[in-house]
Amino acid sequence: MKKLKIGLLGKILIAIALGIGVGLIAQPWMVRTMLTFNGIFSEFLGFAIPLIILGLVTPAISDIGKTAGKMLLITVAIAYGSTVLSGLLSYFTGATLFPGMISSGASLKALEAAEELTPFFTVDIPPLMAVMTALILSFTLGLGLAYIEKQTLKDAIHDFEQVIIKTIKSAIIPLLPLYIFGIFLNMTYVGQVFSVLTVFIKIIGIIFLIHIAVLIIQFTIAGGLTRKNPFRLLWNMLPAYFTALGTQSSAATIPVTLQQSRINGVSEDVAGFTVPLCATIHMSGSILKITACALALMIMKGMPYDFGMFMGFIMMLAITMVAAPGVPGGAIMASLGLLQSMLGFDQEAQALMIALYIAMDSFGTACNVTGDGAIALIMDKIMGNKNK
Repeated sequence: MKKLKIGLLGKILIAIALGIGVGLIAQPWMVRTMLTFNGIFSEFLGFAIPLIILGLVTPAISDIGKTAGKMLLITVAIAYGSTVLSGLLSYFTGATLFPGMISSGASLKALEAAEELTPFFTVDIPPLMAVMTALILSFTLGLGLAYIEKQTLKDAIHDFEQVIIKTIKSAIIPLLPLYIFGIFLNMTYVGQVFSVLTVFIKIIGIIFLIHIAVLIIQFTIAGGLTRKNPFRLLWNMLPAYFTALGTQSSAATIPVTLQQSRINGVSEDVAGFTVPLCATIHMSGSILKITACALALMIMKGMPYDFGMFMGFIMMLAITMVAAPGVPGGAIMASLGLLQSMLGFDQEAQALMIALYIAMDSFGTACNVTGDGAIALIMDKIMGNKNK
């Protein structure tokens, strides 16, 4: 018989269900055992975050820089602008709707109760460097490597990239369901879980509507510039959208995105350059999910937030996520450092962010790759005199 394969989303959903079920009947020693595991895993994750940023962002920026030129600069600027604007739309929508939908500080009493149970022991694993240090070092190395001829350091960086990807695939991703199980076990034990699940459902519904709005805006702009029906253009990109839903991978969807972009009238040269590049740097769907989820969780926990804080977070996240397509779990793994350093997310908040993001991972990827088709249309219009 064919072995049943359960994807990461399925494992996360099973972990949440088991955490709730076991939490209703759990004994204190069971909760303390999982608190001990979660504490150690959280320390390891904190140690790994700067290394993840250094190992993934550095080669990503270096590789983009290899194809320097006018077309590259314009494409990067449009993709970055689209990603940032999607994050801002998500923030303003959430800031308008979430306060009336989510009770601020509703879970604080449960969080205080959770502190009554402690791990059996703790292990400190200090990171080698701060998150912002890793980011600045990644940008410096990546840009520098793009302009040097020798391959020694470039090869070493790409080897380090493979080590980090292997660590994520073999250690972090397999343990994530157990980590999330422990979070939901503890939340159920202290009576917090049902208020959190209610927030989950509300957030997912709003984010789905935002990502549809983003696609309509992107193709309205592209249609206006090319003088084509934006809804027909968006309709033509649906095969790429549904392929991304199934594969959960921007890279795996590139052939379909290329084909549908050509159907929309994009020239061979422009599509061949723009679509693969945007699969790496255009993350509008991912950033709107992360922004909305982060804002909702901050409101739920009674954490302070403002536009200035989120503006800086969105602008940095749009750069950091250039490494996301090569990482299982994608953008959420690349964003953990910024969530921690810029928004003050603790262990529990990061686990909830991971669970929320994975639950909607397919829709974010689908939004990313479909929007790539809009950028291809815009670039074809800008570069049209040279490429047609």
